[in-house]
Amino acid sequence: MTGREIELLLVEDNENDVELTVRALRRENLCNHIQVARDGEEALDFLLCRGSFAGRQNGHPRLILLDLKLPKVDGLEVLRVIKSDPHTASIPVVMLTSSTHEQDLVRSYQLGVNSYLRKPVDFDEFHVMVKQLGLYWLVVNRQPPVTEHS
Repeated sequence: MTGREIELLLVEDNENDVELTVRALRRENLCNHIQVARDGEEALDFLLCRGSFAGRQNGHPRLILLDLKLPKVDGLEVLRVIKSDPHTASIPVVMLTSSTHEQDLVRSYQLGVNSYLRKPVDFDEFHVMVKQLGLYWLVVNRQPPVTEHS
């Protein structure tokens, strides 16, 4: 890991969705520095600077794209930890999921998610959605500085 600022943390276990998301963001020149976590535990280790990321010193991402259904630690638990830690609570989290269960939507908002989006099945629709969310959260949206983890 270099000293570059991570603009986005993508927490996704589906390799195709990772590839499509990264490609869409880079094609639109919205995000160059992306960290991918393949499960919830890896995402929390990255954000909380523990485990294999214990020496990480290059700050927090400006945005987290979080899937719900993840191995090891599910997305709702990852969200709960992020929003309950003062060092990470102000990082915008967008739930990007294929879940159609209303209870997942409701619980995500109860835990503090900033936005909840269902992944379109169609590639072109997915690309447009990722482009729009990248434009909003990484270009248009203003957010407070994130407290560094100590």
